[in-house]
Amino acid sequence: MPAPARPRPATPAATTTTAVAYDRYGPPDVLAVTQVPMPVPGPDDVVLAVEAVAVSRAETAFRAGDPPLARLATGLRRPRNRVLGGDVGGRVVAVGERVIRVQRGDRVVAQTGIAMGGYARHVRVPAASVVPVPDGVGTHEAVALVEGGSTALPFLRDHAHVRPGTRLLVHGAAGAVGAAAVQLAAHLGADVTGVCGPDHVALVRSLGAATVVDRTVTPVERVRGTFDVVLDAVGASSFRRCRHLLAPRGLYLTTVPSAGILVRTALRPLARGRTAAIAFTGLRPAADKASDAVHLLGLAADGAVRGVVDRTWPLEEAAAAHAYVDAGHKAGAVLLLP
Repeated sequence: MPAPARPRPATPAATTTTAVAYDRYGPPDVLAVTQVPMPVPGPDDVVLAVEAVAVSRAETAFRAGDPPLARLATGLRRPRNRVLGGDVGGRVVAVGERVIRVQRGDRVVAQTGIAMGGYARHVRVPAASVVPVPDGVGTHEAVALVEGGSTALPFLRDHAHVRPGTRLLVHGAAGAVGAAAVQLAAHLGADVTGVCGPDHVALVRSLGAATVVDRTVTPVERVRGTFDVVLDAVGASSFRRCRHLLAPRGLYLTTVPSAGILVRTALRPLARGRTAAIAFTGLRPAADKASDAVHLLGLAADGAVRGVVDRTWPLEEAAAAHAYVDAGHKAGAVLLLP
């Protein structure tokens, strides 16, 4: 009679996961593949197996430590959080004991906020920041849309108050924020003019811009017309250079901080004519960002907007992805795929 089979020993749980980290500010090659402790969920957290994470212009600025104002959030002398990555999508693999909204296996997107951590195969995020991805919307598309749309939507809705007939100019209309802004504004009934590079004219027109301007032929400052709102989605111009494009009570919005724009934002309530402002959309409460993500993904499920993905890289090639974003020619989102 054969001896009874011995039970196989349980496979030990992994104690580390692969991530891309940086320990000093600098060019893309400061990013290095490393091992970090496997995240464990707290009572109100979930852990995701990351399928896609966006490489945003904000993150390349954080990596470079430039502009210096960015270091107020990331650390004055060296990075406070070694692993970048704020907009992630993937599957839930672990949940905290108080989490009831999601369960293991759910396909979701999440915004990690200033804690970052998404450039990894696994990441812990607050359950309050997690949003299910609707059927019919791909995870890559969802991450791309949430990355750009979570900035574009508050700018257009809360600060520009875009409505039918609003005359809007979007500078950097092919980038992640710009592409989302063009689509959302067109969906709201605005008359959209998009400014972009020559390779992206057809894309911006397909997103809903009534007029598309090739910036290599006509710089944004020389665009004809008067606008209620100018949204500089790439921080490549300034209020002073675009002031003449604004209607008498027009608003210039930018996504890139500077001392001048911070002063103008503070003084905006007192302004009587043309004015300018910035909004730090990433610092909003997690519940507000999650609500906007639900709205954006609902629009995508209905076919009203779409996430635009330019290129993807393996996680291990994060430095190459950063170099591409730094070059300033991307259309839509650049994603890392762990």
